[in-house]
Amino acid sequence: MSLKITELCVNCDVCEPVCPNAAISLGAEFYEIAPQRCTECVGHYDTPQCVEVCPVECIITDPQHPESRDQLLAKFDVLTRTDVHEKGGHGLPLPIPARKDDAQGET
Repeated sequence: MSLKITELCVNCDVCEPVCPNAAISLGAEFYEIAPQRCTECVGHYDTPQCVEVCPVECIITDPQHPESRDQLLAKFDVLTRTDVHEKGGHGLPLPIPARKDDAQGET
């Protein structure tokens, strides 16, 4: 499952910078986690870093986005694709290529 931040969030700003996937951002009222980017730190750390640093324990698993460990690892792989031909391929994220019709705009 991806994680979510509850309304108990006090906007202390400690969770956002520790997220290795840049999944956390300030929402309208409190911080939010983008489920499409959250891997619960699988592939990066043994435990979710945001949960580790949250002083009010307001980060929980999101029942609306159930995912297995294998699914989280697959998401991690997509988010951290590396270029093995340049700079030794040491964790350099590649941009997701734009579709050809997106690059040319709509006609």
